[in-house]
Amino acid sequence: MAHEHTHEHHHEDHELRETIIKLVAAAVLLVGCIFIEKHTAWKTWQYLLIYLIPYLIVGWETLCEGAEKLLEGEALDEDFLMGVATLGALAIGFLPGAQSQFPEAVFVMLFFQLGELFEGIAEGRSRKSISALMDIRPDIANLETEDGLKTVSPEEVLVGDIIVVKPGERVPLDGTVIEGRSSLDTKALTGESVPRGISEGDSIASGCINLTGVLRVRVEKVFGESTASRILELVEHAADHKSKSESFITRFARVYTPIVVGAAVLLAVIPPVFFEGAFATWLYRALTFLIVSCPCALVISVPLSFFGGIGGASRKGILVKGSNWLEALSRLDTVVFDKTGTLTEGVFEVTAVHPEMIGERDLLHLAAHVERLSTHPIAEALRRAYENEKDDCEVADIQEFAGKGVRARVNGQTVCAGNLKLMEELGIEVHECGRGEHSGTVVHVAIDGTYAGHIVISDRVKPGAEEALSTLKKAGVEKTVMLTGDSAAVASSVAAELGLDDVRSELLPDGKVAEIERILADMTGTVAFVGDGINDAPVLARADVGIAMGALGSDAAIEAADVVLMDDDPGKIATAIGIARRTVRIARQNIWFAIAVKLAVLALAAIGLAPMWLAVFADVGVTVLAVLNAMRTLV
Repeated sequence: MAHEHTHEHHHEDHELRETIIKLVAAAVLLVGCIFIEKHTAWKTWQYLLIYLIPYLIVGWETLCEGAEKLLEGEALDEDFLMGVATLGALAIGFLPGAQSQFPEAVFVMLFFQLGELFEGIAEGRSRKSISALMDIRPDIANLETEDGLKTVSPEEVLVGDIIVVKPGERVPLDGTVIEGRSSLDTKALTGESVPRGISEGDSIASGCINLTGVLRVRVEKVFGESTASRILELVEHAADHKSKSESFITRFARVYTPIVVGAAVLLAVIPPVFFEGAFATWLYRALTFLIVSCPCALVISVPLSFFGGIGGASRKGILVKGSNWLEALSRLDTVVFDKTGTLTEGVFEVTAVHPEMIGERDLLHLAAHVERLSTHPIAEALRRAYENEKDDCEVADIQEFAGKGVRARVNGQTVCAGNLKLMEELGIEVHECGRGEHSGTVVHVAIDGTYAGHIVISDRVKPGAEEALSTLKKAGVEKTVMLTGDSAAVASSVAAELGLDDVRSELLPDGKVAEIERILADMTGTVAFVGDGINDAPVLARADVGIAMGALGSDAAIEAADVVLMDDDPGKIATAIGIARRTVRIARQNIWFAIAVKLAVLALAAIGLAPMWLAVFADVGVTVLAVLNAMRTLV
């Protein structure tokens, strides 16, 4: 892959050198032709022959491109229009009473190619910047074999294979560390400048750079499904989802260009027929009009602005799936948060055990067994609290009630562990926790239909959550809402601590979707939902913008969300909004600047006050300025 990139860059450099040589040669020959014309008295056709030399050197490719587009039925592109305009300028000197425009025709083509050169350099730098940023595709993997380590392509490694990642190497595939300790540079994925520690038992994502120790990793995903591949695919296809601004420019160009070309034809024909004036004069004005009509400043710079914005965001660990989502981010006025793992750390721990008919250890013992197969963070907290969860007890008939709890038979007893809704549904009378010193999620436990006590499990608010919400308010977000399946007491406590505008609690997964529907119906602006991307896929998909947080290595997040924050920092949401607004602002600057200059020069060209070089500036010059402005989105 690296070899392909190197070959591509060499090819681009070679083309750049060729173009510069052509431009310099054409410019020198043009000066020579002008000198000859001033000091000789040749016939017009003889001057045409010498001017054709620099013209064809610099314009041959443009003429070929224009002819090719004409044959394909796409005549109204910039190459075709520039070709017609300059050929017309070369021919105009042969009309009765007309002055030859040979130097101007060559100069126009020369300046057009110079503009193309600057435009190509600007676009190349934008792409190289993003390529360097997203250069996370690993080239090799050190595969453990019976004969020792073997260097192979990451595509050849299978799930379950053991690979070795040496210091300084890029992690080739997602997996689990089975031996070794090290620090990882995750900047290309998350935008974090501080290395992340990793040790045995931790998950590791492809694309990171191993900084210090040697790691042995058991591969969990094939290369095509690994984090690096998924992110690269996401960035490569970001251009497929166009913003409203880009769609408008495409539609505008389709309508605008034919109208202006038609107006140029009428300008060349009607005045000489119905009014006084030489045909050559009006033809020259029409050709100038034609050059101005090229909408390339808009067609190139607006997509490039969004392309740069997506690249600038990805540098900070914010992956935006398309420019339409970047534009939607710029209009956000309501942000809805999931609680667990988004505003809180999602690391639950048992903080209190209140038994009623059995001892504390027995209550934890039964609850941990019932939750044996659950992947919910609360279940994991219960299993951690009872260290000997995998004892010889017989656990059978496990039945999970979504958003409520679990029921199972433990050593012949029917044990239920869950929230108040589950207890009510099963007709079990609950004794509410009357001790106010503990705040958290309450897991009620019943044995054979009799209430046995409850366990309090608490989560911690993320250190940066309060500041992140404050920053969102400063950024112009009008309303912040939290949705959670937790109890009203826990939800209200977190909402008060963070300063949220609204909180809706005790929601099942489908309840969250229903709440998002209500919020969307009530709000006139754009609504974003921020979740961990694992359990919130339906809500992420339903919101105007779905934002997944802490998604390093999470397939569900990358699939479900429109915007993926590659680390756990809620402050990145305000950063994403800031980048989106700046990108849209720059794109709109380009739109209004290009349209204003073009309309002004079109009017001047129609009344004969715009020479052809000014028309070229209105086309090529404006394009270069707009492209350079668009490059600011990368910063």
